[in-house]
Parts: sequence; C-alpha cells; structure tokens
Amino acid sequence: MLLNCDIGESFGAWRMGMDEHVMPLIDQANIACGFHAGDPITMHRTVRLALKHGVTLGAHPAYPDLQGFGRRSMAFQPEEITALIRYQVGALSHIAESEGGRVRYVKPHGALYNDMMRDDAILEAVLTALATAPSPLALMAMATADNAPLRQACERHGIELFLEAFADRAYDDQGFIVPRSQPGAVHQDPALIVRQASDLAAGRPIRTITGNWLTLEADTLCVHGDNAESVAAVEAIRQALGARS
Repeated sequence: MLLNCDIGESFGAWRMGMDEHVMPLIDQANIACGFHAGDPITMHRTVRLALKHGVTLGAHPAYPDLQGFGRRSMAFQPEEITALIRYQVGALSHIAESEGGRVRYVKPHGALYNDMMRDDAILEAVLTALATAPSPLALMAMATADNAPLRQACERHGIELFLEAFADRAYDDQGFIVPRSQPGAVHQDPALIVRQASDLAAGRPIRTITGNWLTLEADTLCVHGDNAESVAAVEAIRQALGARS
C-alpha cells in the first residue's frame, strides 16, 4: 500500500502543513496548484522537496475557491472543468520539468474530487483533460464499495487508475467518505487512524459510521500532516505498513 498526502498548501505568508516532516514518509505528493491553495513559489519548493526524497509528483487541482479551500462545489460546464484541470496541471508540470521531474498523476481536490465521484459529466470532463495531456497522467480517485463504473470510465480513456482510501475519515455504507459537516466525519484518535490504515492495507473490513462492515479495494492511502499530532500518526502508519518501497 502506497501512502499519499495533500501537500504544498501554503499560500503567500500563510503556512499550512508540516511538509518537511511528512515528505520523507510518503510515496506520492498531491501538490496544490494554486486554485484552492499553493502559489508559484510554494509549488517550486514542494516539487524540489518531493524530488529530494524520491516521492512521485501528483497534481492536486481544484475549483477556484481560495476562500473556501476548494471545499465548496461550484457550477461549471464540463468544458470549463476540463480547461481548469489543464490550466493547473500545466502549471505544475512546467515547474516539475524545470526541476528535472514529471507529474505522473492527478488527484482532484475537495469538492471537485467528491463531485466527480457522483456526477458522470464532471468525471468525463476530468478524464478528458488527462487523456489529452502531452504526457500520460493517471487518475487518483476514491475507492468505494463498487469501483467498476470508475474503472470502466478510465479504461475507455486509456487512463491508469489509483484507488484511494483514507486513514482518518469515516465512511458510509456505500464506501463514500462522510462529509466534514457531519459529526464524526474525521477521526481524531491516533490509535483508530493507525488501526484503520492497517486494516485497509491488509484488505480487512472497516467499520462504517453506521456500524456496518465495509471492505475497500485500494492502491494508495491518504494521510494528512497538518500538525505535530497528525505527523506522529503518519509516522506510526509508515511504521505499521513498513518502509517505503
């Protein structure tokens, strides 16, 4: 099981996350591209940090929603979504290439990530952007109780798929993460986070928010390193899953 992290989310003088502490522990870096967080110099610094530690570069594009941190759905036509994905990924790709790296995959952020899982038109718009990129780009998307429709859509476009699960989020019975607006959506207990990570990595079922059992097929596990406590949880997960491959 790979570990990925949403990273490079500082903006100007505002600092978010403990990127220097998290980067050595993960396999894949989902780098903010400026629409929900991040800025040009932060993108450069994050790319350099990832390359220093041998971490795979991924783009983390979002709706243009800096104030809402990309967590609010916005009304865009499909062609507009394709364009905003191309715009953000293109910027990060040029930065990556200037530093001797290459963006390998795309993980939409926040509301865009959730919307594409529930709206076929939005998913198709995202896949169109990836399929027409100058270099191959994989998609990182949410593993649910039924991954078949997502797999089929990616196969139609010839796109590799990374199925993602979350160590610190509660799930509903269909395998979707519980919205942050609901109580209990984000796990706070480090022991629970590590246990859920270990169960997901081993293919064991986890408890849903309603108390039922859910088994998810996932390739990569999302972790967060926003503060010292979350970094300690990532360190514990890394230890539980074993050294980076």
